[in-house]
Amino acid sequence: MRVGVLTGGGDCPGLNAVIRAIVRTGVAEYGYEFIGFRDGWRGPLEGDTMTLDVPAVRGILPRGGTILGTSRTNPLADSAAAGGRSGLERIKDNLADLDVDALVAIGGEDTLGVAAQLHGQDVKIVGVPKTIDNDLGATDYTFGFDTAVNIAMEAIDRLHTTAESHHRAMIVEVMGRHAGWIALLAGMAGGANVILIPEQPFDIGQVCGWVEHRFQTRYAPIVVVSEGAFPKRGAEVANLEVDEFGHARLGGVGQLLADEIEKRTGKEARTIVLGHVQRGGTPTAFDRVLATRFGVHAIRAAADGAFGAMVALRGTDIVQVPIAEATRELKLVPPERYAEAELFFG
Repeated sequence: MRVGVLTGGGDCPGLNAVIRAIVRTGVAEYGYEFIGFRDGWRGPLEGDTMTLDVPAVRGILPRGGTILGTSRTNPLADSAAAGGRSGLERIKDNLADLDVDALVAIGGEDTLGVAAQLHGQDVKIVGVPKTIDNDLGATDYTFGFDTAVNIAMEAIDRLHTTAESHHRAMIVEVMGRHAGWIALLAGMAGGANVILIPEQPFDIGQVCGWVEHRFQTRYAPIVVVSEGAFPKRGAEVANLEVDEFGHARLGGVGQLLADEIEKRTGKEARTIVLGHVQRGGTPTAFDRVLATRFGVHAIRAAADGAFGAMVALRGTDIVQVPIAEATRELKLVPPERYAEAELFFG
């Protein structure tokens, strides 16, 4: 069997570990041949490929990013770019021309959403869940999330000392469009005084009250906020630019908070936007192992003919679930988990 592999959406630590595991397992256990598609769905749309064999994946386990490249190309939006064919039809034609028997798609909700559509058109496909936001349903964890949380936690640790030295409030803006898992776990692990997530619209007056209370204890406050968090009776902070999947490019809630805190409390506030730092660099041990296990089980699923499935973590086991189940709804922070963090606010 000849298997194609692609990585779509945002990059994250652990992608190379998955690619390595897929190729090494497929070659050693089944004698499969592999072909890599460059830059997410753009690769199969345009037939842009690269060699993907054992020598190509040597030494990539600890590397961040993806050797295949990635993009947010959306074949579903590419309705009739070439000869009246839709994006999905072009992908099917290119897979046939390249003698690709099956495809492994590694990505988040958007990448796997396209994968589900292709499976509905009889493309043999297996999904692997990837997102630092940890917001995919049907899996307990996605690889890349642990690394992002640890990067944010380390930043919070470092900010405590400089905040106390200058008697400032520090607002740390982390990634998280609709789900606040990074802010929640990094904030709890880093001892933040306030954690704001998209699932719980915040009251700016209450936030300022927590900040003032922290200053009264002679310690400087740390506020951790997801990029998608928004105030009550307000809207998400975003500019007008959107990607090919229609997602607004968020940013600015941290500065909004800093401005309001300074105005209402008279205390100096600074904003730190971690941005893409959270998904760059080498993956943690947890993410390397999880990504490797996902890769091994993804190619075994293909060998078993379990197409239309996504590999997922349930407890400590790797299982197979329908791709459609994984993309049906986002996994958001439940109120009871957020309530655990609120015990330490202020």
